[in-house]
Amino acid sequence: MNSSTKMKRKFRPEIEGLRSVAAILVAVYHIWFGNISGGVDIFFVVSGFLITTSLLNMYEKKGKVDGIEFLLRLGKRLFPVAFSVLIFVVISGFYFLPQTQWDVIIEEVWASMLYMENWQLASNSVDYLAQNNVVSPVQHFWAMGTQFQFYIIWTIVLIALSVLAKKSGIPLKKLLFPTIIVMFLLSLSYSIYITAINQPWAYFDTFARVWEFATGSILSLIIVKITFNKVTNWVIGWLGLFGLISCGLILQVGTMFPGYAALWPVMAAVLILVAGESGGRFGVHRLLSAKPLVKFGSISYGFYLWHWPLLVIYYNIFDSESIPVFHGLLIMVLAAISSFLTTILFEKPIRKKKINSKAKLALILFVIAFPVIILTGSWTWYLKDIQSEAVKVEISNTDHPGAYVMVSDVEFHSDEPFIPKTANAKYDFPESYKDGCHQEMEKSEVIMCEYGEVDTPDYTIALVGGSHSAHWLAPLENYANENNIKILNYTRSACRFSSESYLLTTKLDQQTCAEWNDGVMKELIAKEPDLVFTTADATEWKGIPKGYVDQWETLDDNDINIFAIKDNPRADFDIPTCVEKNGVNANECELKNDLEDLTKNIKKLDIDNIYYADLTGKFCEKEICKPVIGNVLVYQDDSHLTKTYAETLTPFLGEELTRALNHFYR
Repeated sequence: MNSSTKMKRKFRPEIEGLRSVAAILVAVYHIWFGNISGGVDIFFVVSGFLITTSLLNMYEKKGKVDGIEFLLRLGKRLFPVAFSVLIFVVISGFYFLPQTQWDVIIEEVWASMLYMENWQLASNSVDYLAQNNVVSPVQHFWAMGTQFQFYIIWTIVLIALSVLAKKSGIPLKKLLFPTIIVMFLLSLSYSIYITAINQPWAYFDTFARVWEFATGSILSLIIVKITFNKVTNWVIGWLGLFGLISCGLILQVGTMFPGYAALWPVMAAVLILVAGESGGRFGVHRLLSAKPLVKFGSISYGFYLWHWPLLVIYYNIFDSESIPVFHGLLIMVLAAISSFLTTILFEKPIRKKKINSKAKLALILFVIAFPVIILTGSWTWYLKDIQSEAVKVEISNTDHPGAYVMVSDVEFHSDEPFIPKTANAKYDFPESYKDGCHQEMEKSEVIMCEYGEVDTPDYTIALVGGSHSAHWLAPLENYANENNIKILNYTRSACRFSSESYLLTTKLDQQTCAEWNDGVMKELIAKEPDLVFTTADATEWKGIPKGYVDQWETLDDNDINIFAIKDNPRADFDIPTCVEKNGVNANECELKNDLEDLTKNIKKLDIDNIYYADLTGKFCEKEICKPVIGNVLVYQDDSHLTKTYAETLTPFLGEELTRALNHFYR
């Protein structure tokens, strides 16, 4: 059978089989390897191949590309299962997922409903505080969002080209081919560039993925002209399947894609599509066209959508880091059953129903979405109510002494609920985050704000560094207000006050952090504050990082005094979530007090103008560090202090600051 004959078929069973293999690979890698397979990239190529064929068929039949009709028809096929999954996520999330995750899930359900989840995740990838979010049960909708956005882009392109074709008399395909080539080259070039400098963003960027869809589109136009002999088709078919299966084993897809690395699964899909049914008795199509795979292909879309929320809920219920084989298989079976039921009960009846009016079809699609809108809206209202209650609770020494209990036998009502509530913890951050005075990741502009006594201060203290410097603003500001001191705030997310970058994964962030540091240093030298308040170390690093010392030496050379405070303990889990799941006194939520004493390290430095402060005793007992101290939740996430707890540190930080100022100026 030649390629021309292949294209005349209305149904290519090996494509359904290919979808099945891709969907199963995605689930297997997620469940047992905690990794990404590259299967989604296969979906993108196949989607580009099929949508181009579909739109060209519409043009040949109607003499035009009816974008509204096409997208509404697409909605009939996609919405029923997708919105069924979202309803399940909202209901199960309310009952089975911790309140600390609710706001993230709600935001992402809204984004998924609008097919914008990829941009939501891209935004979170450059939001330092959002990077601590626990995985959400709808984050896999990013692929659906990317795909739907391409459908819209491609429909608009086809409409424009079809109009041009009619006016110019040039056949649509002759206009379409060079257009796709240009889109392919532009998107691939952009993808390689953005992946190199900012891979987390690139992974979810639609424009960095367009070339994958374009590959399928190009293939749909030229496949009839590609003819190989049976042996060649046999070889390329199996080579393509091997490439698909091996991709996730050999490449770190989550940290390398898209860029040039995504050519691996994309080319694997191309080889399988080109081989088609022309590989002879032992061609790859014999496997991919097997009835079980073809049948499964009809529900592979739903299987993909169902497997992930089931997996996330499993992890939350069983609190397990790995999944036994039987449990993983059970998740896959449940996903397949759920997909089958939602396909049979919702998708097929709606898809087969003939609706001539576009308005009626749009109304039906809205009715499908309506339950998700109502449920998510109600959940949003309920969460806001919980968070507003948490905000109303004020700190008091009687009920919420916080750090005071670490130094004396303070009597307090231990039966009172701790503050802030776990649902509100991540929003309990310093004022600098709220008033635009804390710079975001990947930005180099120096933002400076003044706090405390700004007009006629006795001293000026500059708060400098990353988020672990920023969370000291509340007690520092309290001290400043009480002692006629001005605070200059120079903080930026994920950017320590250092001449070297630490733990920054993208070139863009490394570059902007270095530029920000240079800018801050220039301002400090120009303004000559009486004291520069910054962190003395990073808990995840042993000793004092060299980059820190470089900055201190520069300040010392310019006769600027340094107040270096020891970093606080860090966890490798989200502490508020742990507390909500296991309780205030659970051993699972405690941290080991294995922090290093830096006193000797500081003394060895050839720096005269430095004062070292260590408040570890206000976070930890001799061997452990508890998550809730004096009825106050210590952490927002895995390492950042809640503003509420930080404020209870005011007198202890104040004592150290007073000693430092007396040391340098009296």
